[in-house]
Amino acid sequence: MAFKDLPNDSIAKTIIVAVALCLVCSVFVSASAVVLKPLQEKNKLLDKQKNIVQVAGIDMAGRSVPEAFEQIEARVVDLQTGEFADQVDAKTYDHRKATKDPEQSSELSPDQDIASIKRRERYATIYLTRDSSGNIEKLILPVRGYGLWSTLWGFLALEGDGNTVIGLSFFEHAETPGLGGEVDNPNWKAQWQGKEVYGDDGDVELALVKGGVDASTPNAEHKVDALSGATLTSNGVSYLVKFWMGEQGFGPFLRNLTKGQG
Repeated sequence: MAFKDLPNDSIAKTIIVAVALCLVCSVFVSASAVVLKPLQEKNKLLDKQKNIVQVAGIDMAGRSVPEAFEQIEARVVDLQTGEFADQVDAKTYDHRKATKDPEQSSELSPDQDIASIKRRERYATIYLTRDSSGNIEKLILPVRGYGLWSTLWGFLALEGDGNTVIGLSFFEHAETPGLGGEVDNPNWKAQWQGKEVYGDDGDVELALVKGGVDASTPNAEHKVDALSGATLTSNGVSYLVKFWMGEQGFGPFLRNLTKGQG
């Protein structure tokens, strides 16, 4: 019996129509994914560049994001030696993939893993700007760590002294809106500017504290207001800063840099 002669309520005809519909939809979805992938990758790169430009406090007046990003230099750092790793291409290196590769990353012990990232890649891509004399003026360092519900991915921007904060910004997270999600609040982010990462002894002192920070707060130059009602997210931010600015993160690199050895 031909397909058109089958009763509309027959099991065979229902199955044939369902299978045909699934095939057509799968072909459509697959084709759309292939066609849209270049656009998605372009938008992803543009968003990353925008976050880097903004956290570095670069003036974008009259310029597009790619134009503003032209003054930023990407370099790869070896986190084990604290030196630039020019043998690694900053344009193609993917640190997210590296964290899943045992040959490109190492597992952290519980004592080391204060940011709850489990594995740390050997290499990290950083971004910098230079002044007219060629000296490093700004550093933009990738940071990440676990908050309450998610890993917070962001950038911490420092002055060329490797100690004074320009800004902190997270471009990806799933923290609770109105609570941990306040890491996106411009007023909170503005508090980071001018803070200092390290104390006189060289230890990481930059952290979030409860109760508000003002001129009377002890070591106020190292403190930022904790997020109201978001203790675990606040702790997560403090821990990720301590990790990435410490010995397992960019601490050795920043020391080398300030000594003129980066």
